[in-house]
Amino acid sequence: MRAVEIIEKKRDKQELTQAEINFFVEGFCHGEIPDYQASAWAMAVLLNGMTPHETTNLTLAMANSGDQLDLSEVVPIAVDKHSTGGVGDKTTLVVAPVVAACGLAVGKMSGRGLGFSGGTLDKMESIPGYRTDLSTQEFMHQLAEIGIVLTGQTADLAPADGKLYALRDVTGTVPSMPLIASSVMSKKIAAGAQAIVLDVKLGNGAFMQTEQEARKLARRMVHIATLADRKAVALLSDMNQPLGQAVGNALEVKEAIQTLHGRGPQDFHEHCLVVSSHMLILGGVVENEEQGRQKAENALETGQAWEMFKRLVAAQGGDLSYVEEPERLPAARLVEDQPAPRTAYISAINARIVGETAVVLGAGREKKGDAIDHGVGIEVLHKVGERVEKGQPLLRIHARDRASLELAQERLLKAYHWSEEAVEALPLFYGVVKPEQT
Repeated sequence: MRAVEIIEKKRDKQELTQAEINFFVEGFCHGEIPDYQASAWAMAVLLNGMTPHETTNLTLAMANSGDQLDLSEVVPIAVDKHSTGGVGDKTTLVVAPVVAACGLAVGKMSGRGLGFSGGTLDKMESIPGYRTDLSTQEFMHQLAEIGIVLTGQTADLAPADGKLYALRDVTGTVPSMPLIASSVMSKKIAAGAQAIVLDVKLGNGAFMQTEQEARKLARRMVHIATLADRKAVALLSDMNQPLGQAVGNALEVKEAIQTLHGRGPQDFHEHCLVVSSHMLILGGVVENEEQGRQKAENALETGQAWEMFKRLVAAQGGDLSYVEEPERLPAARLVEDQPAPRTAYISAINARIVGETAVVLGAGREKKGDAIDHGVGIEVLHKVGERVEKGQPLLRIHARDRASLELAQERLLKAYHWSEEAVEALPLFYGVVKPEQT
């Protein structure tokens, strides 16, 4: 069996066998198949897709490329959540401590930014000292001790996905549905969570542009979870504008802290309550969404979620003074408001342009290995449906130098569309996909 033959077969739109997929994944993982062949194969998958059978085989091959945890050894049940990637999506930073404060263990391995979408690890590393490289033993010990872990993917869990994940970011192959599904689910299967809430984004700021595409991806991931004997549900959520206001690493940490104190943007606060409630249902803590919402709200209102966030940061080496005094977090040298160019209703905001501009500012990576500037980013001060007056602050740009700030100003205005007539606000969610719907 040769790697080039497998690439050619997928190039020619043929279905790969389980043996071929296993051969390719193992060869890439062990360094026998080089990056350039893996890149060619990933592009062939992006262009020609994979059948559900192929996607499941790819998921299991990547999950089996390393160790697999059994979290039932340390907690009765652990729940995880995963977003397929969006702009301003700092949801994990709030829902993980909320759910853990409700007595349900959350063991999460997160990733870094992919393309224009921010990464949870990059955000948490805004906090000096915070470790995202816990070993498997440290992961298990911390989960048993405090009921919450938020770290990076360890080298011995789904290592094939870790290699492919980094490659996809710099080869234009991020939006492939089979690669997204297999990447997400291989990590979740390997990391051992028994219940998983999938936050599948759709819209101009997501990898799945339409509800149809998002629903298809959601069904495939929930189906894979069922085959792997995991409980899963997928939420279809809006990404036709950034979630919350902050886009950028330290800015998003600050917004998460505000939300844990009950002062976050309304759309982000609501999003977190919905995701938390579904995690609590899957974990068997509550019976329905209303009960889950009440429990999540109570965790926020009593400060229990905030205390759990601080326990998480401290357990992983983070300097608590930076979360207790968020103004100490990394900050950009230049901060300027961008005024609205006219008086009108905002009819659309292209979240992708906002996300790509954040990358240009330095909040993400344009190529593999790029350093992240944790202080830069964008604050989106008004949402779709709001009326703004000419000259009123529309955006707040955080930049490291004048050149990048001026480039961001020029790019960001192109993200906005306007209407003289009133415009409805966008929905936060479009539906739920459950196992029986796959």
